[in-house]
Amino acid sequence: MEKLILTSALTGAITVPTQTTSLPFTIEGIAQDAIACARAGATSIHIHARDPENGRPSSDPELVRKIVTRIKEGCDAIICITTGGGMGMTPQDRLRAAASCQPELATFNLGSMNFSMHPVARRYVPEDWLFGWEPEYVEGTKDFIFRNTFGDMEVFANTMKESNVRPEFEAYDVGHLYNLKFLEKDGLVGPPYWIQFVLGVLGGLAATPEDLITMKQTADRLLGPENYRWSVIGVGYPMEFNMAAMAIMMGGHVRVGLEDNIFVRRKVLATNVDLVEKVKRIAAEFEREIATPDEARQILGLKGLEAVNF
Repeated sequence: MEKLILTSALTGAITVPTQTTSLPFTIEGIAQDAIACARAGATSIHIHARDPENGRPSSDPELVRKIVTRIKEGCDAIICITTGGGMGMTPQDRLRAAASCQPELATFNLGSMNFSMHPVARRYVPEDWLFGWEPEYVEGTKDFIFRNTFGDMEVFANTMKESNVRPEFEAYDVGHLYNLKFLEKDGLVGPPYWIQFVLGVLGGLAATPEDLITMKQTADRLLGPENYRWSVIGVGYPMEFNMAAMAIMMGGHVRVGLEDNIFVRRKVLATNVDLVEKVKRIAAEFEREIATPDEARQILGLKGLEAVNF
């Protein structure tokens, strides 16, 4: 079994500062967290930017550039820039940071879906919120459609090809794997693929053993097991670690981080480093060694840190 690629997703666009004071949102805070996770054993770092003043998610390419440049100065981890964007953004808006920085990896979402975290708002009373934008933002996801049409995906495929950026495909449901197969038939993408099975988002498949196995079996049937590698994202606690253990046993790879889960143990808030270290311990119990960034570059066939544009 090949070495484990361990991705750390530091901040995301869904977790809000009120949920945990460990969520980094300044340029230096995100960069320092990334470097600390890399030193703790993370192979790859998944990057979102935030407004440094109030923690609100931001797609400002200059913020992203400052963050990834600082990370590159401090470690050799693979850097994956999100293209998730936000409500009302065009595909071109969402691609600005990746097209400019030309990282080794950037996310490529494989289908439109309801994507919500609105139940989180029920846990807080008005005086709990740290920043005024948070309650409306969280509650607003109840009516949010995460748009990724076939037209959008065509723009993503062509822009990433032109920018020499490897897609990290995000699949939240079985239908998204069929979309990937269609893109392949249409000549927009081709193997080998690097796929994240994203399980546990409200609006997508649950983070259960049955759903993970369904995703793996479907991908095997549609794409051929020799044509892709996969990682799993388990959203929430304890799903993050349940899915991690399954992936470690099944030959897949793992993503953790405060973007997806804020607890290291039941009712015990985590740091990003805590989450990396816990998965390292789980992997060690199964005698699955963690890949170094350079080993992961070989596994995934990446262009190398020297070829990025930051």
